[in-house]
Amino acid sequence: MCGITGWVSFTQDLAHHVDTVEAMNATMSCRGPDAHGVWTGRHAALAHSRLAIIDLEGGRQPMSAAVPGGEVVITYSGEVYNYRELRELLTGRGHTWTTRSDTEVVLRAYLEWGDACVEKLNGMFAFAIWDSRSERLLLVRDRAGVKPLFYRPTADGVLFGSELKAVLAHPDSDRTVDADGLREMFLFTRTPGQAIWRGMREMRPGTMVTVDRTGVRERVYWKLEAHEHTDDLATTTSYIRELLEDIAARQMVSDVSRCVLLSGGLDSSALTALTAAGLRRDHGDERVRTFAVEFADGAETFQATELRETQDAPYIREVVAHVGTDHHDVVLDSRAMTDQQVRRATVRARDLPGVHGDMDLSLYLLFRAVRERSTVALSGEAADELFGGYLWFHHPAAQQADTFPWMALFGDAEQEALKLLRPEVRERLRLVEYARDRYADAVAEVPRLPGEDGLEARMRRISYLNLTRWMPSLLERKDRMSMASGLEVRVPFCDHRLTEYVFNTPWSLKTFDGREKSLLRAAVRDVLPASVADRRKSPYPSTQDPFYQQSLQQQAKQVAAEPNSTLFSLVSDEWLARAVATDPARMDISVRHGLERVLELATWIDLYGPDIVID
Repeated sequence: MCGITGWVSFTQDLAHHVDTVEAMNATMSCRGPDAHGVWTGRHAALAHSRLAIIDLEGGRQPMSAAVPGGEVVITYSGEVYNYRELRELLTGRGHTWTTRSDTEVVLRAYLEWGDACVEKLNGMFAFAIWDSRSERLLLVRDRAGVKPLFYRPTADGVLFGSELKAVLAHPDSDRTVDADGLREMFLFTRTPGQAIWRGMREMRPGTMVTVDRTGVRERVYWKLEAHEHTDDLATTTSYIRELLEDIAARQMVSDVSRCVLLSGGLDSSALTALTAAGLRRDHGDERVRTFAVEFADGAETFQATELRETQDAPYIREVVAHVGTDHHDVVLDSRAMTDQQVRRATVRARDLPGVHGDMDLSLYLLFRAVRERSTVALSGEAADELFGGYLWFHHPAAQQADTFPWMALFGDAEQEALKLLRPEVRERLRLVEYARDRYADAVAEVPRLPGEDGLEARMRRISYLNLTRWMPSLLERKDRMSMASGLEVRVPFCDHRLTEYVFNTPWSLKTFDGREKSLLRAAVRDVLPASVADRRKSPYPSTQDPFYQQSLQQQAKQVAAEPNSTLFSLVSDEWLARAVATDPARMDISVRHGLERVLELATWIDLYGPDIVID
């Protein structure tokens, strides 16, 4: 994965500011524990923190190529899964090689095709190329936005980094969070391009940014488009299976140990079975390694809910036995999850307060344990967004609502949790109106087929909203929690070929058997135990141990004991007093979520000292 950062200034000699760029790079040492490098020219400085995955000895960065007229330098994060084919193509065009890395393939592709090189890449990536011939910086982010990239235009250039902390480490960075930043922080709207901190931008998926003496420009090179789907059901499921097999094989390529994150659900079980088949085909008796998370108290405290009817463990055991994996359970104790240092680590990883509560904490601990045995992991994100797995795809109220579908089902509970904010803050932020406006903006982007209407048009809209507004939050969470431990997580369902194909498959085919994720189930049923293939969607687990809620209250009491904290410019002390006095055994979920958000806010303020401004 790695971390990248850099600085372009057309009025300064950056060769005299190496210490600043090194400090920016040092903030992301967890993303790249294996090597660190800095390249400086007169007006550009690029830095890299490396997690070695391909060509362990030869892939050091920043990487440069001397060409007629100057030097071209790249700092790159991610993986290009078709780099071998591109390398062969470029060799035929006269390029020679000094490494076996995909980084050099991307650099040479730029030398051959310029900015258009990005259209040839299949993978997850974010990279920066400084072309000294034209004194021009190119920033690129992958189509799905799996790899992060942020930038801040300056008066004479730009600052950029894989994480916000790298840009914030520059002495000229503004640490202000304004009203729009707070709105994005507290709502599940996820406006593309918004980066919370004032003046900062998150590169939108599928975009490139160029920076030269004339300014900063952003251009879209890929986006979801509407195309007529003409394949019948049998052809559709067959092609999806073909794509999944190809994707799984490509994404298991690595020079270090790899594994699959297994939950016992349809998505991760399918990945496990397909990668296992690929390993047997290509590597003989090599078994796929799998990891799953469990709670130490799970059997005693589990209570079925509408979203989570069953525990994962029985289904995981069935997949392990059926596929024959080298399996490891990571058993988490609630006391470890309530360790305040773990919360600080997750907030530092995000550079922001999280919105997923204990699921961030457990995911961080899971990845820390996985990293002891593997460096690369495959995960099932995006399958629900693509194939229609979430409850809100199928609930009539969510289908008909003129708002984000997840808000249609859970918005009331979220609004209840947001009562943690001071009344005057809620009034000034106007969160309901903001969500309504962002929904209107999102709907205006949705591609449409001529004459498409009714349920098909509405479900295309819901699919688009999930892929562009919901999924980015989950990809961000997975990236930050994994990279905080130096673990590379790959997300096969984000392959753009699969996304383009399934996005344009009619809803009638996606639900041909009257269930969620019908096409995915049909495409992989033959490699799964029947119980797993037929299992209902179940989300990532959340602890139900009463000790966790008690601990939230105890930690919140410590926060309440500091009434002069900046926190209380946002948080209602009256709400907090009521929340910590609630019987933990009868705590409403909105109170629990509110307490988690208060603790995240308090930790973030302590770590980053933001200047909060509500205009």
